[in-house]
Amino acid sequence: MEGNREVSGVHPGGEVKKAVSQALALAVNEAVVIDTLGRRLRVEWDREAPVTPMGQLVFFTQFLATAGLFSEFVQTCPLFYSSPNAPAKQDVLGTATLAILTGHCRYAHIAALKCDRVNPVGLGMSQVCSEDSVRLAFQHTDPTACAQWQQATLERT
Repeated sequence: MEGNREVSGVHPGGEVKKAVSQALALAVNEAVVIDTLGRRLRVEWDREAPVTPMGQLVFFTQFLATAGLFSEFVQTCPLFYSSPNAPAKQDVLGTATLAILTGHCRYAHIAALKCDRVNPVGLGMSQVCSEDSVRLAFQHTDPTACAQWQQATLERT
């Protein structure tokens, strides 16, 4: 029995493109309000403004906040400081997270995050830490505890 073996799509061909273009047109004309760990942010698009590589990161920080992933990531981290001058654990992990998400591959590139005033707030950070703080953060932490924390976080996400 030789039947017709063509695969037919569930949705018509141009449906996705039409929906995306409608959503983009709506987003360009209206502000989007999102909730993050730090505060509520209002996002507006300006077609005339220069493009930033971190412009869409605010939506990812919203995802991390609403899913509770970043809060749990910070709470379960085995990082511990005894000095009152040490940076907050949330700031160190947030700085490392933002550096990774923005494509930085060297600690020295973390300095570029200092000028960002939106995304650190989205992760509930009070400051962007220096590259030295991030580099030295886990220097005296138990490697086994760090491996277990990383594995548990990976399985959760």
